[in-house]
Amino acid sequence: MAHAKEKPHVCDICNRAFSLKGDFKKHLLAHTGEKPHVCETCNRGFAEKGTLRDHMGTHLKEKPHVCEICNKAYACMKSLKRHVLTHTVEQPHVCEICNKVFSPFGNLKRHLLIHTNEKPYVCELCNKGKYVL
Repeated sequence: MAHAKEKPHVCDICNRAFSLKGDFKKHLLAHTGEKPHVCETCNRGFAEKGTLRDHMGTHLKEKPHVCEICNKAYACMKSLKRHVLTHTVEQPHVCEICNKVFSPFGNLKRHLLIHTNEKPYVCELCNKGKYVL
């Protein structure tokens, strides 16, 4: 079914269609915010099993993925790939307020919080907010 053009699994929320039922189920988690895969070390939840697996590396001392440019090491390849973009001139995401540029879009989104003074992450004990986790 994956190689066929048929996509029988259609999301009722956004109308995106999928060939595989498993991919469709993973997609639905994006709408519900459900994070069924939980880290046994820190209790952080993840929508996908693979993301949890990558996260587990953050609890280990091992960081086998090393940047060839600056020797910074990462536990997972995905983090290294994101880091390598910081060494390239490819920074397509520009802040419309201060013109600072970013390669991953997520970094621009996080940066924009500085301009709005929005602090979405709040400590449950002292109610102090901050920009990032």
